[in-house]
Amino acid sequence: MSKNQLAVSTEINLNQIQAIGQWGLAEINTLKETIGKDCTVPQFNLFMYQVNRMGLDPFLKQAFPIVYGGKLDIRVAYEGFLSKAKECPDYEGVFNQVVCENETDDFEAETDDEGVITKIRHKVRFPRGKVVGAYSIAKRKGARDVIILMEVSEVMKYAKNNAKFWRLDDGSIDPDMFKKHVGTRAVKAQFNIAAVVDESGEFITPGASDEKTYERRDITTEAEQMVKEQKQVSKPESPTNDEETKLQEARQQMAVKFQALGITDPEEMGKYIAQHAKPKNKKPTLAEMMGLLKIMDMHIEEKKAAEADKSGDDLLDDELMAALE
Repeated sequence: MSKNQLAVSTEINLNQIQAIGQWGLAEINTLKETIGKDCTVPQFNLFMYQVNRMGLDPFLKQAFPIVYGGKLDIRVAYEGFLSKAKECPDYEGVFNQVVCENETDDFEAETDDEGVITKIRHKVRFPRGKVVGAYSIAKRKGARDVIILMEVSEVMKYAKNNAKFWRLDDGSIDPDMFKKHVGTRAVKAQFNIAAVVDESGEFITPGASDEKTYERRDITTEAEQMVKEQKQVSKPESPTNDEETKLQEARQQMAVKFQALGITDPEEMGKYIAQHAKPKNKKPTLAEMMGLLKIMDMHIEEKKAAEADKSGDDLLDDELMAALE
């Protein structure tokens, strides 16, 4: 099974851990008990769906889930951004370095007329002394180098609130953390990679064009497979009273879920049903509607995750990325 495919099951229960992509249940349970210990099972399933769709590996510390104020937030670490950058055929390397107090006399950053840094001259000397700055150079064939330069004062807010991760025993800034921080900024800028999963559930993938290219991968394969299998089950030509009652209940649930998704236009509702339920006839069957309700649940979880992401900030991002070190 490829990394960007989901495990297929004939039944989906969001309250049970799902086997997803290349990971089996044993591996996923290990992740749930470690980096996902604060997530509910539906939140963790959503996290795994998302990282699988983005082609990221949480075992390699490329992405991790956090629960902030009861809401799921999906974060991509420097290793994740770098892995996406390396998928670009024009990738030529990312170089991160710190500048220390004994090297300032041998450090120079050239800028163009617009103040954009175009070249770094830096000579390393020993003993280096404490870190006073850092820079990253992200190289891409056919494009100008993206160079990000930061003074240590720019990350002191992180060090103040997260000394455990940002400071060494002597109180100075940890050079590894600083390099990852500045490297993340350079990689995202050079390869047009989104900071996190955006509000549409999409991830900006590297490409040769300067324009941002979006790649949407479907995370509902499992649910759609269930719908297809349910369609194959023979049904009576006319619904029984019990079926009619269940159909009415399903319609009511669907109306509530459309509200949660923010879909109120009847035409948009019809398109949504046609896209995800794929009914054989004009009106969806009970089986098709039940499958659609599960797909809607997934999309509602995605929407909640996106809203949680919007409430996050850079401080939280660096704190939790550091926690994986």
